[in-house]
Formats: sequence, C-alpha cells, structure tokens
Amino acid sequence: MSFDIRPRVAVFASGTGTNFEAIMNNGKRQFDVVMLICEKPKAHVIGKAASFGTETVVLDPKSFPSKVDYETSIIQKLKRANIQWIVLAGYMRIVGDTLLEEFEGKIVNVHPSLLPSFPGKDAVGQAIDAGVKVSGVTIHYVDEGIDTGPIIAQEPVTVFPNDTSDSLQKRIQQVEHVLYTRVINKLTKE
Repeated sequence: MSFDIRPRVAVFASGTGTNFEAIMNNGKRQFDVVMLICEKPKAHVIGKAASFGTETVVLDPKSFPSKVDYETSIIQKLKRANIQWIVLAGYMRIVGDTLLEEFEGKIVNVHPSLLPSFPGKDAVGQAIDAGVKVSGVTIHYVDEGIDTGPIIAQEPVTVFPNDTSDSLQKRIQQVEHVLYTRVINKLTKE
C-alpha cells in the first residue's frame, strides 16, 4: 500500500491574508498549508488561519537580538513541522540569508506587477502613477534582493484609464488568487 504524501508548505503573511485565504479555499490545492508565520500580532491573517485550523507562529523580530536569531527561530519551527516550501503572501519583511540558505530554491513570492517593473512596496500605486496600460502579477523565487528572484510565472492585467489603486488592486488580486495556487501546485510536484 502506498500513500501519496502531499508537500508541506508554510505561508508567511503580514496583513489581511487575502492570498492565504484564497490558497486555503482553492479546491485544486495539491499541497498542505500546515503553518502560518506572521510577525504582526494583530494581523487579520491570524484570524483567517485560526478559522482553517492552521498552526500559527507569531514572532516579533524586535524581540530577537538580530535578524539571524529571528530567522533561526523560524527555521526551528519550520523543521519541527517538516516544511518543504515557503510561500510568501504579503509578507512585509525582506527574507535574509539565514532563511535563504536553509530553503534555497524553495521560497516563492507573489508580486502585484509584471516584474522587473515596479518592485517593492505599492507596486499598484507605482503602476497607476506611471500611467501604464498593462500591469499584472508575477510569481518568482525569492533571492537576496527585493523582488529580483527568477520569474516563474506572469499574467498581465489591463490598466483602464479610470482605474484607481483600489480598483486595479482588486483585479490584480483576482488573478493572484487563481495563479498562485496553480503555480505552487506545479512547483511542489517537481
């Protein structure tokens, strides 16, 4: 008798958790999200994780003497849970060398633009301010830079003349919510 063991994933998130929730609700998900890592004790994503029964680890980086100590503590928790992949979903911290080395090639991020355009914070606002006609979604491996890792998948989203940051953000999130799980499914099978 053989058992099909699903890949074990930890989601790192800092905010409302819309991508976390979309991943959890995706009926085509072929991996198990067994842990949420969050650095903000009052983030809405924590309640969403609780509603799915997902173990949540909240660690305040300021309570550690260094980034190395902070990430070492995270690694200990990830190893205890046999985590194979890290999925960043609105995680607002730069991943350091400690995590990058331990999970080399196994950390992915979703970004609300067609990278390399508009990296970093407020990519949607940057796209609106630049007056582009197309923005989109990028899923990429995480490296030591800010949104500079190798691109895995992209999908364009049209920017309409009357778009605001909010209206464009909502349409980008709709694409993220479908594309991210599809890409993670593919990556975790390889």
